[in-house]
Amino acid sequence: MSVGIVLVSHSAKLAEGLAELAAQMAPDVTIVAAGGLSEGGIGTDYDEVVAATQRADSGAGVVLLYDLGSAQMTADLAVESLADPSAAVVVDAPLVEGAIAAAVAAQGGADRQAVAGAAASAGAPPDLTIDSGARDGESGVELTLRNDVGLHARPAAVLVRSIAGLDAEVTVRLGEETADANSVLALMALGARQGDRIEVRARGAQANEALAKVKDLVEQNFGE
Repeated sequence: MSVGIVLVSHSAKLAEGLAELAAQMAPDVTIVAAGGLSEGGIGTDYDEVVAATQRADSGAGVVLLYDLGSAQMTADLAVESLADPSAAVVVDAPLVEGAIAAAVAAQGGADRQAVAGAAASAGAPPDLTIDSGARDGESGVELTLRNDVGLHARPAAVLVRSIAGLDAEVTVRLGEETADANSVLALMALGARQGDRIEVRARGAQANEALAKVKDLVEQNFGE
């Protein structure tokens, strides 16, 4: 059972396309598109958003994201009308980045608050830092990316999911920049491509397990 996600947009095609994209990174998460008017025009439909929220709720709660201001109003009204309004929350976040971050967090088993937080934080610049060398107690492995698209959307999401829940702090370095391996957006911001050599570092009780999981993913081309 995972947190559900509803994408509220003025455009049915926009919502459906984004739901399809997010589902590629979170196959076990219920992601429901609620876009456009019932007759097919541009706008938001209160009844559709209510129904989408109900469909998305498997018991762990729902996070709603929206594209423009009036869509937020529709989403807020829909949540307020639920039998249990506390079961859902409307999050102010960039729709595309927020949907991806929320979906990956939900796939990893995060609760509703954490999923909402992941979406909200997607509006901040990617968390990349200048590499300052290995930290105390940190081990690492260097790997060469052989898959066609490098460390882009789906592979980044697969990596994040693989280490979710492990007691380890994991980072990925490319050149002089380092990204938090728990953030799909930060990993994508590295711009790691096919043939690039990355260094994965980890520390914590399950650091070796985390490194082994990432190494296997890279060697298996992320299942592509």
